Amino acid sequence: MSTNGHNPLFDLLKQGQSVWLDSIQRRQIQSGELKHLIETMALRGETSNPSIFEKAIVGSSDYDKEIQELAAQGRDTLAIYEKLTTDDVRSACDVFRPVYEESDGGDGFVSIEVSPRLAHDTQGTIEEAKRLWKTVDRPNLMVKIPGTKEGVPAIEQSLYDGLNINITLLFAVQAYQDVAWAYVRALERRAAEGKAVQRIASVASFFVSRIDTLADKLLSDAAQGEKNSQRFEELKDLQGKLAVANAQIAYEHFKQIFSGDRWLALQAKGARIQRPLWASTSTKNPLYRDVMYVETLIGPHTVNTMPMETINAFADHGVVARTVDANPEAAHEIVKRFEAAGFSLDAVTAQVLEEGVVKFDEAFNQLLAGIEKKKKEMQKA
Repeated sequence: MSTNGHNPLFDLLKQGQSVWLDSIQRRQIQSGELKHLIETMALRGETSNPSIFEKAIVGSSDYDKEIQELAAQGRDTLAIYEKLTTDDVRSACDVFRPVYEESDGGDGFVSIEVSPRLAHDTQGTIEEAKRLWKTVDRPNLMVKIPGTKEGVPAIEQSLYDGLNINITLLFAVQAYQDVAWAYVRALERRAAEGKAVQRIASVASFFVSRIDTLADKLLSDAAQGEKNSQRFEELKDLQGKLAVANAQIAYEHFKQIFSGDRWLALQAKGARIQRPLWASTSTKNPLYRDVMYVETLIGPHTVNTMPMETINAFADHGVVARTVDANPEAAHEIVKRFEAAGFSLDAVTAQVLEEGVVKFDEAFNQLLAGIEKKKKEMQKA
């Protein structure tokens, strides 16, 4: 909390931005700490992914007893993983249920991810999303599907089927537009068949800091050998600016899509806006302000999913003002300068998407290996 006792996280709500917790822990859910955070830190939802579950399950003893019991029942490692994660997500959904009810289904969501192994498998993703939806069986669940080329038709079909979808691993503005239109098409198809559209919710998770991590490295490497002082200064000045500019341009497209005629026709039938969700908003570079990816992306109909460290930092010294669309021209100018300096934003976003898919896949494999190891150790004991 800030020194005057006022918590700026509550001011984000007044700006139309929801804060979601970017982690999940069984201990936090069961101890009542999660409920306490909802009340004191204005939390409105929670997200999980394979990296998060790896830390929770492999990095603690919280799940050991259940792993032992499930292994004794003859369940394989994948089945054990799914039971542990769906149980946690269901419990978290129950803790957030009052938020979901109070917001009339507009918030209070908890996300679970389809297997990263399905990132390029459309049909496999559709089937797994449906299965996870049925297994968790909560109206405030969101199933996470990556916004890869193969993910987009799976996203549209899952939304058409009536599932809430959190579209993850979005880095490029074009990829964002593709999934926003997939949402519109899914609801149009439902409306054309007389199916309800009011209760379907979706967020488009647009990743932020990883763009700077890669772009800054490219800029820094180029600056090292640069003899021209003017170009050297330009390369230095661009560092730490591309990620926010990219996200602000995505928000510009969000406003266009969700104010157009196609959307307004759906809104008249009670459809909910698909909100941009800013993901990967902890600051990786210690030279940058620790809440820079929160303060620069504040605006209506948005979500920012933060790890606990960033939530605490923002509660302590976050500055709240509508910033996400305060100066769109400046955002475009940053991208122009980056390209003029000889770099490609498309190449950057393509690389971080590829790395993101691989990273989640590796975390998933490590998680399964960790469960397998625990299982074997307990069987010996």
